Amino acid sequence: MRIYTGGTFDLFHWGHVELLRRIKDMAGKDGQVVVALNTDEFVEEYKGKKPVMSYDEREIVLKACMYVDEVIKNIGGKDSRPSILAADVDFVIVGTDWCERDYMKQMSFTREWLEEHNIGFGYIPYTIGISTTDIKKRLLDQ
Repeated sequence: MRIYTGGTFDLFHWGHVELLRRIKDMAGKDGQVVVALNTDEFVEEYKGKKPVMSYDEREIVLKACMYVDEVIKNIGGKDSRPSILAADVDFVIVGTDWCERDYMKQMSFTREWLEEHNIGFGYIPYTIGISTTDIKKRLLDQ
């Protein structure tokens, strides 16, 4: 089974590792985890600021993670459909922090589109107590 997840993965931390570990567990022993990594330009457009780490730095860290099998560039920006199709996956999995933010709408796909392409969708519990925003705040407080 191939599972897709996407994101910025700035200031890679144990919450990211936990998300990717859980997705790898879902994929199974012979399964693969494909991460669509947001470009610096998209992050700036979407969040209004550049990531701390460049795309290349974030890609190197993700590729070094034992729970990631492949890193692809998020080629569609907020339209995730081109990246999902390019990844040729069975499922799209994201953290539950997206439950109330309508991930599908923000990433420009629908349940019908997923069904049309025979792709499942689900959530992994969000890791409480850590975030990139929290790390940035800690740095500023020092």
